[in-house]
Amino acid sequence: MEASKRSVYPMAITAVMAAVTCVVSPFSINIGPIPISLCTLALYLSVYLLGWKRGAVSCLVYILLGLVGMPVFSNFSGGLAKVAGPTGGYIVGYIPLVIIAGILVERYDNRIVQLLGMILGTAVLYALGTAWFCVQSGTPLGEAMGMCVIPFIPGDLIKMVIALVLGPVIRDRLKKAGLLGK
Repeated sequence: MEASKRSVYPMAITAVMAAVTCVVSPFSINIGPIPISLCTLALYLSVYLLGWKRGAVSCLVYILLGLVGMPVFSNFSGGLAKVAGPTGGYIVGYIPLVIIAGILVERYDNRIVQLLGMILGTAVLYALGTAWFCVQSGTPLGEAMGMCVIPFIPGDLIKMVIALVLGPVIRDRLKKAGLLGK
């Protein structure tokens, strides 16, 4: 592959994953102060397609687009107030989620280890988001866990399994098509 393609394809797939995250994240279901969205599914898939470094860049692009007011967050919201508000810790927590899950997905072919990476990354996301929510809203930790963590565990586990199944398949097909590096 010529040098220009080697540099353009990684940037393009990173931009595509940022766009996918921007497209799926606004569609959400309100079940309380934290809505259910497909954002984490897009992030779990991004670590298979981009690795942890470009996955983090893709996630950061998504967050920055939301920060400047693009309606890419849940319920088609955006802006600094959304990130600085009670649910902003979950948005910021997407970055360590991608880094932690991505490192384990990149380094280990074992699906159990990859799943554990996604679980660990999601636990950090929950911890950051819930702490931020408690501080911003004045909600006690136990109550916040019941509203902001427990209802999301089954859905996030399903999203992780979907990513475990689809991520490697999509990655392998993109590699065969010459659209991903090694």
